[in-house]
Amino acid sequence: MGRVITKKPEILAPGGTLEKLKTAIYYGADACYIGGEAYGLRSRAGNFDYPEMREAVAFAHAHHAKVYVAANMVTHIGDEMGAGEFFRTIRDIGVDAVLISDPALMDICMMDAPGLPIHLSTQASATNYQTLNFWAEEGLERVVLAREVGMEEIKEMREKTSVQIEAFVHGAMCISYSGRCVLSNHMASRDANRGGCAQSCRWKYDLFEQELPGLKTPVGADEEGISEKFSMSAVDLAMIDNIPELVEAGIDSLKIEGRMKSIHYVSTVANVYRAAVDSYCADPDHYEFKEEWLDELWKVAQRELATGFYYETPDESMQLFGKRRKIPHYAFVGQVLSYDPETQIAVIQQRNNFGVSDTVEFYGPGMRHFEQEITSLKDEDGQEIDRAPHAMMIVTTKVKQAVQPLDMIRKRK
Repeated sequence: MGRVITKKPEILAPGGTLEKLKTAIYYGADACYIGGEAYGLRSRAGNFDYPEMREAVAFAHAHHAKVYVAANMVTHIGDEMGAGEFFRTIRDIGVDAVLISDPALMDICMMDAPGLPIHLSTQASATNYQTLNFWAEEGLERVVLAREVGMEEIKEMREKTSVQIEAFVHGAMCISYSGRCVLSNHMASRDANRGGCAQSCRWKYDLFEQELPGLKTPVGADEEGISEKFSMSAVDLAMIDNIPELVEAGIDSLKIEGRMKSIHYVSTVANVYRAAVDSYCADPDHYEFKEEWLDELWKVAQRELATGFYYETPDESMQLFGKRRKIPHYAFVGQVLSYDPETQIAVIQQRNNFGVSDTVEFYGPGMRHFEQEITSLKDEDGQEIDRAPHAMMIVTTKVKQAVQPLDMIRKRK
């Protein structure tokens, strides 16, 4: 008799906006994490007001998914004002849990919004099983691990704790320990730990060697004295090759980073991890990794991919510097709004320029894909056009296979 997976891990996707949340759930996410209008670390994301949260929770619960709200800022005196009312309101809306790193906000949440589950944010840097047990004793339901934790450490945590474990498996990696960075504070007067990160680590820098006082030589300069540009940021995390070990380690929730990313990114990554997790959990003895999953992720990757801290301490090969070593080859161009099976006409909302003679790829949940050439295109008035150049323009075209609303379209650059 073959192995049976008794618990399938949750796929947790970013819900930067209401549209992104719905997209993530449509493409297979079991849960989404979002931000409110205060107390989070993504002040420039499309954060949710209370009516939007109600709609998000209603949509998620109707699709058997959950919604978590990030309130993981580090509070200075005064930042906690209004937090009690905030936690009570999101609890009453039906939010499934709140992510917190600051013990002050935890106390307020427990006191003013009893019954609202608390998950420890990755900002709190949980890296050992004693820490997990401490937070479990404090009443927390789940711990989001620091990204600096290795696979063997996770396995030991699972053996020695009962609290739920959530771990990042895909997306951008902060260059600082668990995201607790002050570069943005110093260089842009924007507090990264209170939602204002300017992503200073991703800026391009010149690096000089000072040989003599007043004499500086660019490091890595060419014959004309032009130097390479350096950044301080890391390549992206991707654990798609390692789904069996993630599941066997007992991780309860596989987290995808990217509340600031597009619906193209969210749909693609959720789709891939859904397919891989389902495939392994359905038949672990005969599981085979599919190269198409990795190929799919590269269609939205903006940086190289690596396994972060899971198996080793990252070295300089996991650092971004110099010219981009892998260029993204696809651009997101549209989303299907509706489809008429009798005429085979799809109504499309344009997101980037595309037109007649372009070969595009349609894709949808369940890893549905097909390519076709656009042979004709009409605007909303039914007039033939060569291209759809205007953002959010509504166009129609005939498609060779059936598509569904919320299916996506991209083209090779």
